[in-house]
Amino acid sequence: MSFASSVPLTLACARAGILAGWQGGPATSLAEFERYLVDLGRIEDAPAIVNLPARSAADDWGVPRLAMLERHRAPLVLSSVGDPSRMVERVHGWGGRVIQDVTTMRHAEKAIDAGVDGLMLTCAGAGGHSGFLTPFAFVPAVRRIWDGLLIVGGGIADAHGIAAALALGGDLACMGTRFIATPESGVTGAHRDMIARVGMDRIVVSAAMNGVPANWIRDSIEDAGLDPATLPATRTTMPEGVRPWRDIFSAGHSVGLIDDIVPVEDVAESLIATLASLLPEAQWRQRLCELDEQWMR
Repeated sequence: MSFASSVPLTLACARAGILAGWQGGPATSLAEFERYLVDLGRIEDAPAIVNLPARSAADDWGVPRLAMLERHRAPLVLSSVGDPSRMVERVHGWGGRVIQDVTTMRHAEKAIDAGVDGLMLTCAGAGGHSGFLTPFAFVPAVRRIWDGLLIVGGGIADAHGIAAALALGGDLACMGTRFIATPESGVTGAHRDMIARVGMDRIVVSAAMNGVPANWIRDSIEDAGLDPATLPATRTTMPEGVRPWRDIFSAGHSVGLIDDIVPVEDVAESLIATLASLLPEAQWRQRLCELDEQWMR
């Protein structure tokens, strides 16, 4: 969800000890893209993951941005939508690591064959372009064929969700919607307020906004003058002045667990405190240390 991504959000997450992702899409120029990379490069507490589609290794939009990532020696790149082989080759060339976003077993198998360093499983309930597989089957199935870094996302908004993701075989949990409802995110105030107000029953799947099925908040579709019940199955023309993501809001099923808009620091403190009561810290830290050793070889 590119409009939610912002440098302030990424920096706030890093300061709070959260591995933060940044979506390069909102940058309107190469100069702005590089300015963001300079800001992100100042993070000392934790590296940021820069998100670029796999096609960025070959298309006119992505090639110069990938070159900038190389100049700045970006340590982590989140790849998605397509074959990551060329992305892996480029990023490994400067010593970086590639994590591939996948939604199906076939996607996971192809990413592993391409030599990625980690997988992010986007499961049912995620915001944006969600997956549709339950993590209760998807995560263990991928674990049968992959022993590397595994990130689990989709409907997670609290420490209990993190603990469940780790219990299923994940190494890290990914949250998106929870961090949209923070002052640091790049969305409008109306988007934040709606996430804190609606329940998961107000989330609908539609491909009408941009041609790819995604999770949207029903109320924002109606506010844009559209009827969710009559939206076509393929991309349709939006009302004048309406832009998906900016004006029609995306969110995951975890809206049902979010009741307020609080700073990233407060979200992190709550997650850390509750997780400590659910899982022995030594258990999951040991696993991450083992993965770190693998990456250093």
